[in-house]
Amino acid sequence: MRILCTNDDGIHAPGLKIVEEVARALSDDVWVVAPELDQSGVSHSLSLNDPLRLREVGPRHFAVRGTPTDCVIMGARHILGETMPDLVLSGVNKGRNVAEDVVYSGTIAGALEGTILGIPSFALSQEFSMETRHAPLWETALKFGPPILRKVIEAGVPKNTVINVNFPACSPDEVQGVRVTRQGKRNLGFLKVDQRRDGRGNPYFWIGFERLAQADAPAEGTDLWALAARCVSVTPLRLDRTDDEFSQALAATLK
Repeated sequence: MRILCTNDDGIHAPGLKIVEEVARALSDDVWVVAPELDQSGVSHSLSLNDPLRLREVGPRHFAVRGTPTDCVIMGARHILGETMPDLVLSGVNKGRNVAEDVVYSGTIAGALEGTILGIPSFALSQEFSMETRHAPLWETALKFGPPILRKVIEAGVPKNTVINVNFPACSPDEVQGVRVTRQGKRNLGFLKVDQRRDGRGNPYFWIGFERLAQADAPAEGTDLWALAARCVSVTPLRLDRTDDEFSQALAATLK
């Protein structure tokens, strides 16, 4: 099985080494194509007006000065030649990708692009807590990643479906199980715009996040709920974003 690994944290991110270890638990034919620089939050952007610079950083390891989407395309359509990958793994992201994160995440986008190319694809993310922010518990992803991937691959990943896997911020022996979940929705009150001034007194801004004094309890069965319960969350995400229920109602209205 030929596996293509990518991420959005960049070619030197520690999580990329983790996803490569996960991949090597499944196959010895592993290729890594990742962004030259951190591309967190770029979503499913594609470079059309800028050239892509490709750099070989080691055997079967390449850096692309572009987005995760660019990396998957370059890997599948150029670097690997005529033999397409059988699997795309994107991650392991430092930080969870749940709820609305799936819209912004470059990690999710790498897996989405693999799915668009017709390749079974997984996005993998390791949640961290305030205590483990600077040293995420990667061993949790290492322990649970390979068996989860094997079981899902054996079951068969449907066409046009991405598998989003999030590992909880706890050690492997504290994990309470694996849950198949749906995408959750969080309280967006944690978003903030931080205004500062540069050395010349001119204003500039950071979009950031702050901890809520009291977060809403996540809905049962969601990705947020699973992580809060120290479970691995496995969420199938569809490429087709059509709202079928509203489409039917709208069709009746617009007759």
